[in-house]
Amino acid sequence: MIHHREHEEHEGRKKEFDPLSKKVIACAIEVHRNLGPGLLESTYEQCLVHELFLAGLSVEKQVPIPVSYKGCLLDCGYRIDLLVEQDLILELKSVETLQAIHQAQLLSYMKLANKKTGLLINFNVQLLKTGLRRFVL
Repeated sequence: MIHHREHEEHEGRKKEFDPLSKKVIACAIEVHRNLGPGLLESTYEQCLVHELFLAGLSVEKQVPIPVSYKGCLLDCGYRIDLLVEQDLILELKSVETLQAIHQAQLLSYMKLANKKTGLLINFNVQLLKTGLRRFVL
């Protein structure tokens, strides 16, 4: 019964996804459908950029995020994997399982970049929906 309730809650969240998130997820599913799991993160990144371009979306790769410290903007080496339509942060992974540190990384990037929505996508899964997490600040 708990599993069913969790599934209903997941489905409820899914219905609330904004149109941009839905479009990006569809692109990620298409990439995963064509490549499957087990490849390098950089491969999925390149293919997803291409798929997002085909969908008519603007996308930037490896966007630097400065840290504001006491009035100074400092380059501390943080990079957003993909920034879609200047609004949605994508953090891509190809790992056995997503860890809490991956979530923390995305949330930190969202705060530093002042973006409200982010997707954490792990391509190293059999079904992409099991490797997908959406976050809203």
